[in-house]
Amino acid sequence: MVLIIILVFLGVFAVAALLMAASGTGASKESKQMLARLDSVLATNQSRSDMDDLLVDVRKNELTSTIPWMDRVLRQMEVTPRLRRLLYQADLKWTIGGLVLMSVTAFAIPGYVTYARTGAGLLALAVGVACGLIPIGIVFRKRSTRLKKFEEGLPEALELIVSALRVGQSLNSALGLVTRECPDPVGSEFRITFEEQNYGLELKTALDNMIQRAPLQDLRIVVTAILIQKESGGNLAEVLEKVVEVIRERFRLKRQVMTHTAQGRLTGLVLTMLPIVLGCALYFVNPDMMSILWKRDIGIKLLYAAGAMIIIGGLVIRKLVNMDV
Repeated sequence: MVLIIILVFLGVFAVAALLMAASGTGASKESKQMLARLDSVLATNQSRSDMDDLLVDVRKNELTSTIPWMDRVLRQMEVTPRLRRLLYQADLKWTIGGLVLMSVTAFAIPGYVTYARTGAGLLALAVGVACGLIPIGIVFRKRSTRLKKFEEGLPEALELIVSALRVGQSLNSALGLVTRECPDPVGSEFRITFEEQNYGLELKTALDNMIQRAPLQDLRIVVTAILIQKESGGNLAEVLEKVVEVIRERFRLKRQVMTHTAQGRLTGLVLTMLPIVLGCALYFVNPDMMSILWKRDIGIKLLYAAGAMIIIGGLVIRKLVNMDV
């Protein structure tokens, strides 16, 4: 009974919070206040130090949620910068508060429905956790797709840099050429690095920031080659040309590995989804027979054992077919 009350409370709270987030009242109010402050600054003659302080405040005032009290709570949590970086790498316009509310809603509603249907608290908790991880899984999926697209476009960007260096342009000019010619996400990431250098940031710091935004092994190789050449000298165009060859060879080897492990990955997917799909199909065909699994103690124990074995088997197969190249 206590679990039902908690789940109902979480569900109602999540729905109300989502409605508040959709209305965006907190964000619009803070936007109006910020515009009013900027208008007052432009309309009056303030000192240079006051102007600098205001500009610093504007740069740091990035909302983590459209709900004011949630924004204050999330700012105090250490996990907030990691979530913000994760959302940036996934190229999603969500706020951290929106991601948290979606996860809470996806946890509370299916968990409550499962508990109301079966009466098994542990099973309802497992279903709620699994559904609550779906928004985070979407973020990781989007992140993986974007980083893969960046990795595929990196050799073309390096070839542009090599061509620009061979005709006598500087590295900074070559980076500017990449920002104009290459599509996103390669062009956007190099544009940020290019602008950071123009604003006076050191080359090493700007490249390190790009690695933080796109944590890829190929990009680390490129950055290491550029920094070593900067310290020791040499022909950067030739070095980057060799790096492009290495990256393309890694792509070729990775495709071969994916081809040889395709059967194992498909087997793991089928073995993981088959019990779940078969159980749902049998429930629609004969609900009374399948309901024995959660109406009797032995059935609940069998469900827990089956779920644990499915998870362990899927992880083992994933470990066997995933090879680092």
